[in-house]
Amino acid sequence: MKYLLLMAMMFIGTASASENTYTPALPIEQVSKSLSSVERDVRNAAVKVITPRGGHGSGSLIKYKDIILVITAKHVAEHDIGTTYKIFKDDESVPAVLMYKSNIADISVLVLGGTFRNKDIKAMDWNVTKSYDVGMDIVYSGYPSWHKLMSFNGRVAGYEKLSSGETQLIVNTYGWFGCSGSVLYDTKGKIIGVLYGVDVEYVNGTQVQENMIWVAPIKQIDIKEAVEPFCRGTVGKYKACQ
Repeated sequence: MKYLLLMAMMFIGTASASENTYTPALPIEQVSKSLSSVERDVRNAAVKVITPRGGHGSGSLIKYKDIILVITAKHVAEHDIGTTYKIFKDDESVPAVLMYKSNIADISVLVLGGTFRNKDIKAMDWNVTKSYDVGMDIVYSGYPSWHKLMSFNGRVAGYEKLSSGETQLIVNTYGWFGCSGSVLYDTKGKIIGVLYGVDVEYVNGTQVQENMIWVAPIKQIDIKEAVEPFCRGTVGKYKACQ
């Protein structure tokens, strides 16, 4: 009998970012014009989340009203609230502070503590899809294994329920260690959820099913609750806190 185990796709490697200098350079790879505008925007918003231990996951810059957030997986940003993480993109590193960890979903939210000098790095808007239909097309970008930024597409294949009762999405796409925390979007740029796991099947050894990806629906978090720790003490300075 086949036995499936959900396996969290965690960190590999260490960060090697230059934190103090930034020199614009010609792109190493050319991005095809065949990418849609949404796919380009998703790619520009994707970031690498460097953990205090030197590992990494992926994430996405999200603009919620007038603050910039980093959404990632909880098992990527799992330390105490207030812990600082390095957010890396295109040889730049900007700090972000962990302010929220969901109690029911593998989702964490950080607030970005600076700005990237590369103006091509832009956040996606906080805009959540209303439904997760089987067959829905998805796009995402992330940092699998030791690779640089990679862009993927796929489809919602179905649903599963955790023992705790929360519904999770099963997506037919590619995922690997380091992709955890990548934010999945629909083809209109609306947020679907956060990639956090891959199927592992035990038949004649361990078989990683890298095309069967588990996604925590973004609807399982309350964004107002997520930003509340940041808003304490701001005295209405930000629209996101009003």
